[in-house]
Amino acid sequence: MKTKVCGMKYKENIKAVAGLQPDYMGFIFYPKSPRNFEGEIPEIDENIKKTGVFVNAPIGDVVQKVNQYGFKAVQLHGSESVEYCQELNSYDLDIELFKVFSIKDEFDFSVLAAYESFVDYFLFDTKGKDKGGNGYTFDWSVLKNYPSKKPFILSGGIGVEEIEKVKEILKTDLPIYALDINSKFEVEGVEKDVNLLQQFFREIKGVRA
Repeated sequence: MKTKVCGMKYKENIKAVAGLQPDYMGFIFYPKSPRNFEGEIPEIDENIKKTGVFVNAPIGDVVQKVNQYGFKAVQLHGSESVEYCQELNSYDLDIELFKVFSIKDEFDFSVLAAYESFVDYFLFDTKGKDKGGNGYTFDWSVLKNYPSKKPFILSGGIGVEEIEKVKEILKTDLPIYALDINSKFEVEGVEKDVNLLQQFFREIKGVRA
């Protein structure tokens, strides 16, 4: 099972988390977020896909950040339209494109169909007061109605307390591509707890590899 650690911010913490070899590391460019990233990303293993996370950003800004930081994936966490995704694809940036949809206890999956041709993965997060990092899970039973074969990333309040729940959903035939983790692994100052991450990775290693 692939993993994505999102909301990376501090240089030494980035290097320490990179040592655990997650598949993706997310860097948020959204001034309203406490995890808003500024500065330079230290050199990390090229096999870790650096991911830029944006919320309704002008496409030119996204393209500029992809080129500046060498992102291999872009996560759209706002209300970006199908046309937005189509236009972003036209830049031929050689990136994976994630489109986020927020869920609480119900969701109209029919809205996904128009996006399917223009994104690589959907990402399902918890609907809350913040754009991500709300710290609690949505009702995963909603996903039993997922109508598509398009792989998706599961996000929203996943921590070590959810390990057994994660293992259970991974036993289903849902096309879950990766787990996205963030706020449940933070200590003071939105820094990630490397030991807690290591424990999580160890527990899910080999589960639906």
